[in-house]
Amino acid sequence: MAGYNSYQQTGYQQGASSQSHFAPNGAPNQYGGTPQSGYGPQGTPHQDQGYFPPQGQTNVNNNGGLGALAEQADRMSLGGDAAAAPYRPNKKKNRHAYHNLEQPAASMQSFGGGAQGQHGFMSTDNSQQMSAGHPYAGQQVTQAMNQFPAPANAPFSPGLQAPSPGFRSQPQQVPSNAGPGVSQGKVDPEQIPSIPRLRDAATQYYLDNVYPTMEQHIPPPAAVPFVAHDQGNSSPKYARLTLNNIPATTEALATTALPLGIILQPLAPLQEGERAIPVLDFGEIGPPRCRRCRTYINPFMTFRSGGNKLVCNMCTFPNDVSPEYFAPTDPSGVRVDRPQRPELTVGTIEFMVPKEYWAKEPVGLHWLFLIDVGQEAIQRGFLQAFCQGVLLALYGDEPEKEYDGEQNGAVPEIPRRIPAGSQVGFVTFDRSMYFFNCNAKLEQAQMLVMPDLEEPFVPLGSDGLFVDPYESKPVITDLLRRLPRLFSRQKSPEPALLPALKATQAALAATGGKVICSLSALPTWGPGRLILRDKNDLHGIETERKLFQTEHADWKKVANSMVQSGIGVDFFLAAASGGYMDIATIGHVSAVSGGETYFYPTFTSPRDVQKLTKEIERTVTRETGYQALMKVRCSNGLQVSSYHGNFLQHSFGADLELGSVDADKALGVMFSYDGQLDAKLDAHFQCALLYTTAGGERRVRCTNTVASVSESLPEVMRFIDQDAVVSMIAKEAATRMTERTLKDIRNALTEKTIDILAGHRRTSPSGHPAGQLVLPENLKEFAMYILGLIKSRAFKAGHEPSDRRSHTMRLLKSASPLELSLFLYPRIIPLHSLPDNSCFANPETGHLVVPASIRAQFGRVEDGGAYLVDDGQICLLWLHEHVSPNLLEDLFGPGHTNLADLDPSLSSLPVLETHLNAQVRNLIAYWSSIRGSKALTLQLARQGLDGAEYEFARLLVEDRNNDAQNYVDWLVHLHRGIQVELNGGRRKEEGEGGVGAGLEGAMAGLSNLIGR
Repeated sequence: MAGYNSYQQTGYQQGASSQSHFAPNGAPNQYGGTPQSGYGPQGTPHQDQGYFPPQGQTNVNNNGGLGALAEQADRMSLGGDAAAAPYRPNKKKNRHAYHNLEQPAASMQSFGGGAQGQHGFMSTDNSQQMSAGHPYAGQQVTQAMNQFPAPANAPFSPGLQAPSPGFRSQPQQVPSNAGPGVSQGKVDPEQIPSIPRLRDAATQYYLDNVYPTMEQHIPPPAAVPFVAHDQGNSSPKYARLTLNNIPATTEALATTALPLGIILQPLAPLQEGERAIPVLDFGEIGPPRCRRCRTYINPFMTFRSGGNKLVCNMCTFPNDVSPEYFAPTDPSGVRVDRPQRPELTVGTIEFMVPKEYWAKEPVGLHWLFLIDVGQEAIQRGFLQAFCQGVLLALYGDEPEKEYDGEQNGAVPEIPRRIPAGSQVGFVTFDRSMYFFNCNAKLEQAQMLVMPDLEEPFVPLGSDGLFVDPYESKPVITDLLRRLPRLFSRQKSPEPALLPALKATQAALAATGGKVICSLSALPTWGPGRLILRDKNDLHGIETERKLFQTEHADWKKVANSMVQSGIGVDFFLAAASGGYMDIATIGHVSAVSGGETYFYPTFTSPRDVQKLTKEIERTVTRETGYQALMKVRCSNGLQVSSYHGNFLQHSFGADLELGSVDADKALGVMFSYDGQLDAKLDAHFQCALLYTTAGGERRVRCTNTVASVSESLPEVMRFIDQDAVVSMIAKEAATRMTERTLKDIRNALTEKTIDILAGHRRTSPSGHPAGQLVLPENLKEFAMYILGLIKSRAFKAGHEPSDRRSHTMRLLKSASPLELSLFLYPRIIPLHSLPDNSCFANPETGHLVVPASIRAQFGRVEDGGAYLVDDGQICLLWLHEHVSPNLLEDLFGPGHTNLADLDPSLSSLPVLETHLNAQVRNLIAYWSSIRGSKALTLQLARQGLDGAEYEFARLLVEDRNNDAQNYVDWLVHLHRGIQVELNGGRRKEEGEGGVGAGLEGAMAGLSNLIGR
């Protein structure tokens, strides 16, 4: 990995692009040494299936950055030393992962440190903290934990971290003139729960500590990078349970109003410092499985009868152990070879599978690039940019090395960016289709025209259409460079997309694969032509939901055929001048097949070229599988009630089918009760993903998760995963967009939030004043996330193009918890006040010193300020109209002293020898490594000059915008609803404003807002 260029007294060295400057978790410092001078502020003065109605650890010294984390993880022995830490079977009553959680409640303290009940509005329920206020402390070691003895890290308690300096304001005192028993006051926004503060505190903690998956049961925040140590329970990167302590009965779960589910991201990327997923091959017999429920072998299965019986942890069925897999057990019942068996010690694992698991002969992934060469694509520069992106994805950004004949008897080796065995093919389309033969023996690609749109076929054999991209590099490079010129004279404004998709399905039917398709205009030609459906008279009424789904039978048929053939489709859509693209119909193919839709609503060259090319590169180079089937299993007493995501399921209970699956995709699974859980036993969950890797191997990836079962609701509330709860609610809400009106969904989200907070109030220990809003310790920021969800383009009130809503709907359904967290609440960094040492590597640990972020509200914006805003989809550089000329020159170079001098099409910073420029480039490079599937490129938002300024205002989600309340009013709104609910007077069918009517009345008696 590229290191940091040294920073010397003479200035900065002109180095490589900033995108390779910073590597998280301990890469060498690009600008080693201490910066010479800082840049101070400059500028002007300053349950059911769903919630919708039916239709003790020690610090580890870290002086070596990532190396120390890896060393720390190594010390956590997976199997453990049997002599040092023998396995002891516990009694049945103790057979669950984290038993005896009933710790003495900590003293009630408000966020501000005052005594309980001193303030009238809000406090956190500190009774949910384990001991000494730490959510991870005080957990007793149980049988499952004894199997993985490991040292632990210092407990992390976000609620007790010191606030970030520099961004705190003093409460504004307002004289009281209310009547008897009522005191009027203004809520201090600084004291309400803060997502930036939570993220910053957790980020600092996990820079120096690993996350042990069995010893800590509350996962890190989704937007925080961390190194996980798999101790038999899968990392939260692969699976996040909404409740890590599950109620024993369905009635208890209904009391909490919380969803019981799991968010799965089975191919989530590893962070540097984490161990690779083990891959095991059991030969022709395949991996051991339960004969009754077909659960795969995992660390929570036990052995009896000297190792002759394997007891399933899901259904408790005792299976006979095959002679090939037999090993004796020691006196405590543990297999003697357990430390050498990854399947018995690791929560996430892969098995090679025999031929009985094959649908077709597994081969390397075949990539088919389906390229729009219509008039809009050529005129807007989209075709040229797309071709650049394909070249970048296949060959990187290194200069091309020409090769003529043999050199020293051998062909020079070209670094592979896709696995060996993978092949690529190229097809273009407008009103016709054009197939290209890129065989390595040719000097130039051959083009064959297919004008028949009614019954298209593939005019090339497999040897011609699909080739090794590195053997045919000269031919492919020449073709992609000539395509814009080759079709420049053909003025065809109406592309025929559906026939082209049918042809690609026929080309890949024998092998399966992946289609990467570009499109720059509404496909209005040939079979499956689309029309303008989004008309203003449909917005805001019940029939609007029809705009979010396809009613075209041919498009549905093609989507299903893609999945059955093991093909996934990714679309790159560039709307012409923001025009209509019918993403609801086109994106249906990618959603059903497990692909992704990238949407550029106002594509402009050259501003969006870098973003497009990098996202194509990400699509091709990330871990990708195809021909996938997924099955989720759970313990007796639970059953799968629904799935939420992008996939195909022919009937309820059937396996999920995915044409392709990649590292950025996630889905949600909801569970319901079919009996009562035993609080003496654990609840287990296993996700099995059968897929073919890009290298051509058929595998099953198993993700195993365990949770405790409790009859105590306060204990249930102590182990909530906030990000999983938000993700599950968001995915279910997105699923309902084609069934319910947007107003109904917004109302349901509000009602669900009130139900959850009121349910916590019912189950929390007494002692809080009746008029005080009490937030669960692990759901303090939950209300803000739901407000961000309501303000998203999918659900917001007011006018919004259906393409934007449909695209956001599919994003919510497939987004990982990381991507969703950023999308609902962006991270914002003030650039004009960066400390001198921030955004450079810490000389002692090698970690980047990340500056504190601020809340997403305009009240935090200073006159003359510059702010970097990232929501995981776009990254804005907002500049105040009175920004300092010195700051502009430091960021953009000499001669740029006012906003009008800046290039509005800028997408990245120049590499300059200035301190601020280096800081911002390092920060951007760091952010690029900890986000989802979308590339991070800059977009200028100059106050009073750029349209992106409206996007900046929309991202300030704590303010009143997007036709919704600000954060403080939203909390008051919820508080009012909770009080009505607890008094038994709430009507669930009330309108959107019914629950929170009379905000002034809800403010009575609130002199201060106590919170985080």
